[in-house]
Amino acid sequence: MIAELNRLVELIEGRLNDNLDVASLARELGTTEYHLRRMFSSLAGMPLSEYIRRRRMSVAAADVLGDGNLLSIAVRYGYGSTEAFGRAFRSVHGVSVGSVKRNGGPLRTQPQLRFRLTVEGNITMDTRITDRPAFHLIGHAIRVPLIHEGINPQIQAHIASLPAAEHARLKALSDTEPAGLLQVSADVDPDYTEGSELTYLHGVAVTEKAPMIGDLDTIEVPAGTWAVFHTEGEYPAALQEAWAATATDWFPSNPWRLRPGPSIVAVLDRAGYFSTATCELWLPVERAE
Repeated sequence: MIAELNRLVELIEGRLNDNLDVASLARELGTTEYHLRRMFSSLAGMPLSEYIRRRRMSVAAADVLGDGNLLSIAVRYGYGSTEAFGRAFRSVHGVSVGSVKRNGGPLRTQPQLRFRLTVEGNITMDTRITDRPAFHLIGHAIRVPLIHEGINPQIQAHIASLPAAEHARLKALSDTEPAGLLQVSADVDPDYTEGSELTYLHGVAVTEKAPMIGDLDTIEVPAGTWAVFHTEGEYPAALQEAWAATATDWFPSNPWRLRPGPSIVAVLDRAGYFSTATCELWLPVERAE
C-alpha cells in the first residue's frame, strides 16, 4: 500500500494540468478508488481531493506570477472559469490572485508528499478474518458529522435519547454476528473528510430472513469478508487508535483492502459511565489483487 500511495503521488504530479480521474489512477495501480481514497486520507491527514487542489494551486502560483492570461491558466488547471480558479486559489493561499500578482505573495506551498512505513514491532493487533452471509442492520439511524477524535456529541445525544427499554428491545432482536448492540457508520465520505456527514445507526444485526420491523431503520449488508479488530482500553480513545492503526500498520502489512460498506463497532463489555470498553471493530475487506 505504501508503494501504491507513492506511485499515486508521482502520477498526480505528472498530471496536474490534466483532468485527473482518481478511478482511472486506482485501476492503473491495481486497487480500488474507495480503498485508495480511504488509505490516503488516513495516512496523509487530508482528503486526496484536497491534496490535489493544494498541489495544483502551489504549481499554478508560478503561472499567476507570470504574464499568462488568467483564463488560460484556469483552464490549464482544470477550472472552467477565472472565478472558480480564483476561489480555489484563495482557499489554498489565503489571498486573491490579484493580490499575488501585485505583491508577489504571500503564498502557501503544499510540498509533494512521500509515504514511508515505520515498523515499530511493539504493537500486536488482535485480528480475525471472517466470511459472513448477507445480513441486515436494524435500529435507529441519524445523520451526523464525522469526528476523528473524541466523543461525537450528536451520536452521544442520539443514544441517550433512546429509553432503556428500547436498548433492551434491540438487544433481544439480535440473532447473528456481530452480536449485541452495535454502533454502525455508513455512507461515509470515501475521503474520510472530518465534518462530512455519515449515517450513524444504533442497533443490532439480524439474519437476512428476519422479519422487518416498521419503526426501525434498516441497512442491508451483502455477503462478504470482514476484518475484525479486538480493542480494550479507554473509550473511545482505544477504539479510535485501533481504527487509525488499521491504516498505518495493518493494511500496509496484509494482503487485504477496504471495500465499500458500513463499519461496525460491537461493544462486548464496558465499565460504568463508559470510561473503558472492550470492543470489536468490523471493517468490510476484500483480497488485494
